[in-house]
Amino acid sequence: QVQLVESGGGLVQAGGSLRLSCAASGAISSINHMAWYRQAPGKQRELAALITRYGTTHYSDSLKGRITISRDNAKTTVYLQMVSLKPEDTGVYYCTYTDRTIWSPRELYWGQGTQVTVSS
Repeated sequence: QVQLVESGGGLVQAGGSLRLSCAASGAISSINHMAWYRQAPGKQRELAALITRYGTTHYSDSLKGRITISRDNAKTTVYLQMVSLKPEDTGVYYCTYTDRTIWSPRELYWGQGTQVTVSS
């Protein structure tokens, strides 16, 4: 089993910044893909950012330029740096993990999520 624990969410004013962290533990491999999803109130969950086992990154078009995904050298903790936050960035942010060779949204471990609230 894989456990993912997110932290760093909270209340921030529009234009502010937050850094989310997600620590993976349990039956994990350092060869993995980790990603952040977000779910805004009343909306479907969407992929915000992905960092692959090769270190390549992918971002949601709606967030590109305002977020950066990174990870530690052990590849067990992933971060999401968010800047210039907007009220529409409000939502629950989830960390995901897979050690499958090819990343697939259907084969992920999920964290419990961390709430991000951006006030106007």
